[in-house]
Amino acid sequence: MKYEKSAEAIEKLTTEQYRVTQESGTEPAFTGALTNNKEPGIYVDIVSGEPLFVSSDKFDSGCGWPSFTKPVVAQHVEEFHDDSYGMRRTEVRSKYADSHLGHVFPDGPREHGGLRYCINSASLRFVHLNDMEAEGYADFIAQVEVSKP
Repeated sequence: MKYEKSAEAIEKLTTEQYRVTQESGTEPAFTGALTNNKEPGIYVDIVSGEPLFVSSDKFDSGCGWPSFTKPVVAQHVEEFHDDSYGMRRTEVRSKYADSHLGHVFPDGPREHGGLRYCINSASLRFVHLNDMEAEGYADFIAQVEVSKP
Protein backbone atom coordinates (compact mmCIF):
# COMPACT_ATOMS: atom_id res chain seq x y z
CA MET A 1 0.00 0.00 0.00
CA LYS A 2 1.29 3.46 -0.88
CA TYR A 3 0.88 6.19 1.73
CA GLU A 4 0.98 9.80 0.65
CA LYS A 5 -0.43 13.25 1.23
CA SER A 6 -2.71 14.38 -1.59
CA ALA A 7 -4.69 17.53 -2.32
CA GLU A 8 -7.82 15.38 -2.52
CA ALA A 9 -7.26 13.98 1.00
CA ILE A 10 -6.62 17.47 2.40
CA GLU A 11 -9.86 18.76 0.81
CA LYS A 12 -11.84 16.02 2.61
CA LEU A 13 -10.65 17.10 6.08
CA THR A 14 -13.04 18.82 8.45
CA THR A 15 -12.04 22.25 9.75
CA GLU A 16 -10.82 20.67 13.00
CA GLN A 17 -8.89 17.88 11.23
CA TYR A 18 -7.19 20.48 9.02
CA ARG A 19 -6.32 22.73 11.98
CA VAL A 20 -4.81 19.84 13.92
CA THR A 21 -2.95 18.01 11.13
CA GLN A 22 -1.88 20.86 8.86
CA GLU A 23 -1.53 23.74 11.34
CA SER A 24 -0.17 21.74 14.32
CA GLY A 25 -3.25 22.42 16.42
CA THR A 26 -4.53 20.60 19.46
CA GLU A 27 -8.12 19.56 19.98
CA PRO A 28 -9.58 20.40 23.41
CA ALA A 29 -9.06 17.66 26.00
CA PHE A 30 -11.83 15.06 26.33
CA THR A 31 -13.55 16.16 23.09
CA GLY A 32 -12.00 13.81 20.53
CA ALA A 33 -14.20 11.14 19.00
CA LEU A 34 -11.61 8.41 19.61
CA THR A 35 -10.59 9.27 23.17
CA ASN A 36 -12.81 6.61 24.75
CA ASN A 37 -12.84 4.14 21.85
CA LYS A 38 -12.22 0.62 23.17
CA GLU A 39 -13.00 -1.31 19.98
CA PRO A 40 -10.30 -3.56 18.45
CA GLY A 41 -8.59 -2.22 15.36
CA ILE A 42 -5.97 0.08 13.93
CA TYR A 43 -5.56 3.86 13.99
CA VAL A 44 -4.29 5.33 10.74
CA ASP A 45 -3.31 8.81 9.58
CA ILE A 46 -6.45 10.73 8.55
CA VAL A 47 -4.63 12.12 5.49
CA SER A 48 -2.48 9.28 4.13
CA GLY A 49 -3.89 6.14 5.75
CA GLU A 50 -0.46 5.10 6.99
CA PRO A 51 -0.75 2.73 10.00
CA LEU A 52 0.15 4.48 13.24
CA PHE A 53 -1.19 2.68 16.33
CA VAL A 54 -3.20 -0.43 17.24
CA SER A 55 -5.90 -0.72 19.87
CA SER A 56 -3.78 -3.23 21.81
CA ASP A 57 -1.31 -0.43 22.60
CA LYS A 58 -4.01 2.10 23.62
CA PHE A 59 -4.51 2.89 27.29
CA ASP A 60 -6.49 5.32 29.42
CA SER A 61 -3.97 7.83 30.71
CA GLY A 62 -6.65 10.25 31.94
CA CYS A 63 -5.06 13.09 29.93
CA GLY A 64 -8.05 13.69 27.65
CA TRP A 65 -6.56 12.43 24.39
CA PRO A 66 -6.07 8.94 22.98
CA SER A 67 -2.86 7.53 24.48
CA PHE A 68 -0.70 4.74 23.10
CA THR A 69 2.45 3.00 24.38
CA LYS A 70 4.08 2.72 20.95
CA PRO A 71 3.52 3.12 17.21
CA VAL A 72 2.62 -0.01 15.25
CA VAL A 73 5.35 0.91 12.71
CA ALA A 74 8.03 3.01 14.40
CA GLN A 75 9.20 4.50 11.09
CA HIS A 76 5.74 5.99 10.43
CA VAL A 77 5.95 8.29 13.48
CA GLU A 78 8.67 10.93 13.42
CA GLU A 79 9.75 12.96 16.45
CA PHE A 80 10.67 16.66 16.55
CA HIS A 81 11.80 19.02 19.29
CA ASP A 82 8.97 21.41 20.26
CA ASP A 83 9.50 24.46 22.49
CA SER A 84 6.14 26.10 21.72
CA TYR A 85 3.99 27.62 24.46
CA GLY A 86 6.96 27.81 26.83
CA MET A 87 7.13 24.02 27.17
CA ARG A 88 9.81 21.54 26.16
CA ARG A 89 8.09 18.64 24.42
CA THR A 90 8.58 16.10 21.67
CA GLU A 91 6.13 16.51 18.81
CA VAL A 92 5.13 13.46 16.76
CA ARG A 93 4.18 13.67 13.08
CA SER A 94 3.31 11.03 10.51
CA LYS A 95 6.10 10.27 8.07
CA TYR A 96 4.30 10.30 4.72
CA ALA A 97 1.54 12.86 5.28
CA ASP A 98 3.58 15.03 7.67
CA SER A 99 0.43 15.34 9.78
CA HIS A 100 0.76 16.74 13.29
CA LEU A 101 -0.36 13.88 15.55
CA GLY A 102 0.41 15.12 19.06
CA HIS A 103 3.31 14.62 21.47
CA VAL A 104 5.16 11.80 23.20
CA PHE A 105 5.96 11.92 26.92
CA PRO A 106 8.08 9.69 29.20
CA ASP A 107 5.26 9.06 31.68
CA GLY A 108 3.57 6.03 30.15
CA PRO A 109 3.23 2.56 31.67
CA ARG A 110 6.71 1.37 32.71
CA GLU A 111 5.86 -2.25 31.90
CA HIS A 112 5.28 -1.20 28.28
CA GLY A 113 8.38 0.94 27.76
CA GLY A 114 7.39 4.05 29.72
CA LEU A 115 6.16 6.18 26.82
CA ARG A 116 2.80 7.90 26.32
CA TYR A 117 1.97 8.92 22.78
CA CYS A 118 -0.69 11.57 23.39
CA ILE A 119 -2.51 11.82 20.05
CA ASN A 120 -5.28 14.06 18.72
CA SER A 121 -8.38 12.12 17.58
CA ALA A 122 -8.66 14.61 14.70
CA SER A 123 -5.42 13.27 13.20
CA LEU A 124 -6.63 9.66 13.20
CA ARG A 125 -9.05 7.43 11.39
CA PHE A 126 -10.04 4.24 13.17
CA VAL A 127 -10.40 1.02 11.18
CA HIS A 128 -12.24 -1.71 13.09
CA LEU A 129 -10.67 -5.16 13.22
CA ASN A 130 -13.55 -6.51 11.12
CA ASP A 131 -12.66 -4.09 8.31
CA MET A 132 -8.87 -4.21 8.45
CA GLU A 133 -8.38 -6.86 5.77
CA ALA A 134 -10.80 -5.22 3.31
CA GLU A 135 -9.12 -1.84 3.82
CA GLY A 136 -5.60 -3.17 3.25
CA TYR A 137 -4.37 -3.57 6.83
CA ALA A 138 -4.34 -7.39 7.01
CA ASP A 139 -0.62 -7.39 7.90
CA PHE A 140 -1.48 -5.78 11.25
CA ILE A 141 -4.37 -8.00 12.34
CA ALA A 142 -2.14 -10.24 14.45
CA GLN A 143 -1.09 -7.19 16.50
CA VAL A 144 -4.66 -6.42 17.54
CA GLU A 145 -5.74 -8.24 20.67
CA VAL A 146 -9.42 -8.79 21.19
CA SER A 147 -10.64 -8.37 24.78
CA LYS A 148 -12.70 -11.22 26.11
CA PRO A 149 -15.97 -10.23 27.89
